[in-house]
Amino acid sequence: MIFQWLKKLMPRSLYGRAALILLLPVITLQLVISVAFIQRHFDEVTRQMTRSVLIDLTYVLDQINAAPNDAAALTVAQSLGEALKLTVDLLPVDRPQGDSHQFYDLTGSVVIGTLRDTLDTVQAINLNNQRRVEMWVKLPQGVAQIGFDRARVSASNPHQLLVLMLVLGILMTLIAFSFLRNQLRPIKRLAHAADAFGKGRNVPYQLAGATEVRAAGAAFLDMRARIERQTQSRTMMLSGVSHDLRTPLTRLRLGLSLIDEADAAPLLRDVDDMQHLLDAFLDFARGDAEDALEPVEPVALVEQIVADAVRTGQAAQLVEHPQPGPAMPLRPMAIRRAVENLIGNALRYGTRAEISLTISDRMIRIRVEDDGPGIPADRREEAMRPFTRLDPARNQNLGSGVGLGLAIVADIGRAHGGVLRLGESTRLGGLRADLVLAR
Repeated sequence: MIFQWLKKLMPRSLYGRAALILLLPVITLQLVISVAFIQRHFDEVTRQMTRSVLIDLTYVLDQINAAPNDAAALTVAQSLGEALKLTVDLLPVDRPQGDSHQFYDLTGSVVIGTLRDTLDTVQAINLNNQRRVEMWVKLPQGVAQIGFDRARVSASNPHQLLVLMLVLGILMTLIAFSFLRNQLRPIKRLAHAADAFGKGRNVPYQLAGATEVRAAGAAFLDMRARIERQTQSRTMMLSGVSHDLRTPLTRLRLGLSLIDEADAAPLLRDVDDMQHLLDAFLDFARGDAEDALEPVEPVALVEQIVADAVRTGQAAQLVEHPQPGPAMPLRPMAIRRAVENLIGNALRYGTRAEISLTISDRMIRIRVEDDGPGIPADRREEAMRPFTRLDPARNQNLGSGVGLGLAIVADIGRAHGGVLRLGESTRLGGLRADLVLAR
């Protein structure tokens, strides 16, 4: 629970997390080495080089202080400065106050601190010029400005090792990421195949990658094959049951037509109910097995479904839809069955059905609303279960449903990688059913 805030900052994609796993140790290692070793090493080298220059500075200052007059002091300063590669200017015009160095000069503070610890008479030190050290020292004759090459107190190219570490770190990270990408590619292909299968699409997938990835891929292929075999077996079994049961139902209907109409009427209703139950069972079991994916323009499909419903006398109306666009891979027969079930369900418990269509980059939403009594919020999940009837919650005198209408719609939604959501219609006050299909 302590690191919940940290999880929100972590990358979501597999490539992002892999890059973080690669970069975090490299960056941490470089920072630790830079702070704990390299900087300390350069500080010590700078301190030793500055102390060696201090020997020359102390000697020059002692000789200047020992001069009998200003002229002799100037002569000594010039001669010793030339010999020791120093520039010495007695009584300079410009005398700044305080020390200064660039903020990125990591060894500048070490140079200033070492010079001041040894020479008590230092008034100011200027390191703004990266190639020169300028310092002002108080003497009996006044103030002396002493300058010398910065390379005498700082190691040349002190951050060369840092640059080398950075370049090599980036290069090795890129090489490692290229190898890691080859290992992640089979995982992405497996995820794509699993996602497509969840949306009812069967895309080719070949085993590749490391042993563990191959094992996961083989398990997925076995699972997909078992599900496909079970779906085919269920469809074939129910097709056979349908063929076998329709024949005795037809015989019963023919036999009842030979007896008195008044006596046969109740029995004919029972035969019709049996026929209706059989059709509902087959619709639920068949699902989208007989419907293949094909390019379909969703707006035209929904308009045709609503037009067919109106033509049969149903009070359905398409109230909202976008402009026709490109075709999308859908199962048109399954979509038609789902929308027709939603319209029929709406008109069974209400007087009219309004349909709207929304298309975005990631999903297609078909909404059907009615003006009926709706379904209580605590029973909506139950309403989408197979063989569940909620007539008492709506109106139990409206026909003989078998509790499969919404279950069929939910099953078709899942076959397209989507979902069926039930809610309350703000437009009509009844039930709102949203069939959401993934793109």
